[in-house]
Amino acid sequence: MFKPFDLSGKTALVTGGNGGIGLGMAHGLAAAGADLVIWGTNAEKNARATAELAAHGTRITARVVDVANEDDVVAAMAGAIAHTGRLDACFANAGVSNRWGSFLDMGGADYRRLMAINLDGQVWTMREACRHMKVRAEAGDRGGAIVCVASMAALFGAARNEDYSATKAAVISVIKGIAVEFARYGVRANAILPGWVATGMTQAAQANDQFTDRVIGRVPMRRWGKPDEFAGIAVYLASDASTFHSGDAILIDGGYAAF
Repeated sequence: MFKPFDLSGKTALVTGGNGGIGLGMAHGLAAAGADLVIWGTNAEKNARATAELAAHGTRITARVVDVANEDDVVAAMAGAIAHTGRLDACFANAGVSNRWGSFLDMGGADYRRLMAINLDGQVWTMREACRHMKVRAEAGDRGGAIVCVASMAALFGAARNEDYSATKAAVISVIKGIAVEFARYGVRANAILPGWVATGMTQAAQANDQFTDRVIGRVPMRRWGKPDEFAGIAVYLASDASTFHSGDAILIDGGYAAF
């Protein structure tokens, strides 16, 4: 029987999988039967996420990894594959944001750190996953899913947030390149573009009544998105249901961009 959304026997990596959208996706993947590797920089959050995800009954491994450090990513990916034996789906999700008063204030260490995590970190993570999938394909085991979490901000004028939106636009371009280069190995690559989602990253905005009125008020669904609403798209992209879906930027925003 064809079960396109059954992830039994597959292993997925989720960076930043210990909270927010990453944890929401991880729950969906584990519930569908996938074994998981979680990367995060906070050991306590990793442990809590592991305990939550273990309830699904699949194998869960967590590791402290700073995706901004290229050597750390290379070593962590090699370690993950050695431990699990394979990687079928890679979700490059880890990201941060800055709170600038103006574009004129932008720069310095905070700017560099954001670029290193949101752009470099996703590139290193996806590159190493592609390296494994290429080797696996050349040995006769084709296929794999590369997914990056970008943002709706890549499509709009994000005032005081130009650095964040620049990284999100950039990774969409990287995804399209991967989709073209690695299709010959059965690998597909897609980006997820979340809209306004209630996570730790958006706590300040959630507490701002004016923001809620002016911004969330024009979301057609009239509410914030929830991390667990990204579970389904994660399962779809990791599954055999999406084997001809590649090079896409999938907007999940409650209809915000359409209004």
